[in-house]
Amino acid sequence: MVPNRPGGELASRPLHFIWMLDCSGSMNMNGKIQQLNQAIKEALPHMRSVADENPSAKVLVRAITFSNGARWHVANPTPLEDFRWADISADGLTDMGKALKLVADQLKIPPMESRALPPVLVLVSDGQPTDDYKSGLQAIKDQPWGQKAVRIAIAIGADADVEVLSQFIDHPEIKPLQANSPQQLTDYIRWASTVVLKQASSPANQADGSAPSGTVSSGVAIPMAQITPNSGSNNPDEDVW
Repeated sequence: MVPNRPGGELASRPLHFIWMLDCSGSMNMNGKIQQLNQAIKEALPHMRSVADENPSAKVLVRAITFSNGARWHVANPTPLEDFRWADISADGLTDMGKALKLVADQLKIPPMESRALPPVLVLVSDGQPTDDYKSGLQAIKDQPWGQKAVRIAIAIGADADVEVLSQFIDHPEIKPLQANSPQQLTDYIRWASTVVLKQASSPANQADGSAPSGTVSSGVAIPMAQITPNSGSNNPDEDVW
C-alpha cells in the first residue's frame, strides 16, 4: 500500500511486456515447443513477485506467435496478476517480419500510452526468417517507443539466426542468449521475465513521465553478468539442441 500523501497516491505507470515466439515446424524437434511452454509457465510466479516489488509500475503482458504469418496469442494487454498461459503448438514457416510489424503497430501512440514505462520485447526463435524481417525491424525503429523499448532475444539451438536476433536487439552490449538445452531455455526465459522486468520497472526508470521523442534508447541498464551461460550444459543425459 502506497502511503497517503499530498495530492493523493501516486498512479502506477503501464509497462508492456510482449513475448514474440517462433512457432515454426522446427520447434517440434526435440521437444523445443513443449519446453518453451513449460518455461513460460514456470516463470510467471517469479514475474509476479518482481512486479509486487514495484507497485508504481503496472505490468501488462501479451504474446505473439509466428509461423505461417503472425498472430496475437494473447491480444489484450493483460495485468500480470490475471495472466495465464495457454500452450502453443508448432507448424509451418518462420514469418518473423510479420510479427515485428504487429508489435510496431502497438508501439504507436495510441494505443501505447504516452506516460508508459519502456516496453520490454522478448523475441524467441530457433531458425531463420522466411519473410521480409528487415521491413519489420524498421517498422519498430520508426516508432519512438520502439526505439526506447528494451529488446531481448533468445536463440534456441544451433540453427537460430543469431545475426538477425542481434539486429533486433540493436545494442552493442546486449547479445542474443544462446539456449542449447531445455535447462538453458528455462533459465533464460526466467531471466528475461524477472531480471529484465525488474530493471525496466525500477523507480530509476520512472522519472520522466513523458512520451519519448526523436532517437532515444531505453536507458535501462540490463545486468548481463547475472546470466549463467553454461547452466544445464553439464548434464550428459539432457537433450542438446
